[in-house]
Amino acid sequence: MKNIELPRRVVVGDNAVNYISRVCRELDLAGNSLVISDEITYKVAGKKVAESLGSELVIIETKVPDFKEILRCIKNKKINFISGVGGGKVIDTAKYTSYKSKIPFLSIPTSAAHDGITSPLVSLKKDKPISIKARSPVAIIADTNIIKKAPHRLLAAGCADAISNYTAVLDWKLAHKEKGEYYGDYASSLSMLSAQIVMDNAKKISDDVSIVVEALISSGVAIGIADSSRPCSGSEHLFSHALDIICPKPALHGEQCGVGTIMIAYLHGDENWKKIKEALKIIGAPVTAEELGIENEYIIKALTIAASLRDRYTILRDGLSEKEAEGLAEATGVI
Repeated sequence: MKNIELPRRVVVGDNAVNYISRVCRELDLAGNSLVISDEITYKVAGKKVAESLGSELVIIETKVPDFKEILRCIKNKKINFISGVGGGKVIDTAKYTSYKSKIPFLSIPTSAAHDGITSPLVSLKKDKPISIKARSPVAIIADTNIIKKAPHRLLAAGCADAISNYTAVLDWKLAHKEKGEYYGDYASSLSMLSAQIVMDNAKKISDDVSIVVEALISSGVAIGIADSSRPCSGSEHLFSHALDIICPKPALHGEQCGVGTIMIAYLHGDENWKKIKEALKIIGAPVTAEELGIENEYIIKALTIAASLRDRYTILRDGLSEKEAEGLAEATGVI
């Protein structure tokens, strides 16, 4: 039994944020609302959204949001719906508080760095990075005029996150074949299509950010259809999570997943690992440890411990030895 929850409205395009009041009316979102933003995204779009909706405003000033305080605000102010205006941390905060308070939320991204825009999952940092099931946004309003002004590094990271779907699906197929795990053809096809479209249009991304925005939205929808992160999260994500734990200064999530995708595709014996690497280069995403700003030893260590971070069957299975990890990283030119 799957419980599929998908957005009811998606608006993508220049000046899309101007449609927020109209979208809320069409979705019967009325009453008190709360806009969650951070200090930067408040200036970019949060203030405008709050003024358009006459909303209460919460600005996140730290890396770890105070969920209890936000939930108290929602209860005391009798908030009817939430808008998350910002990047991954902001939208995850809106998503989680929406889930805990049982009220709908809107996703209004100011950058396109990963598929959290749409997915019903929230990433939380604890002893180990974990994903918990929350809820999908009732609507997504992706203003490409705002998103294209974000640093190119964020856009490139989003492209890499979309491309990483490629190996996530390979891992999912492997788990189905060897362990009999549930495998969804539709969700996997949608996820793989998102990866392929970004790769095929690598040279156009800088001029048309809607390509990656729509790919990331589709990735989140694939997760919703599968009722699992499987279509978009495999051993390349475990590799990224391992780097987050062991590195003094990790790179962006999407950047790490992109580099992981190169190596994991090679490990699967998939000849497209070179095409993946070339697409990432064209987009401007890192393809080596040096470009990630991470020392070789951490790349090797992450490959050896990634499999232990989650009970998920992937090509890494029980992990790689240090020698195997080093050989893999060298063969793909990552180190």
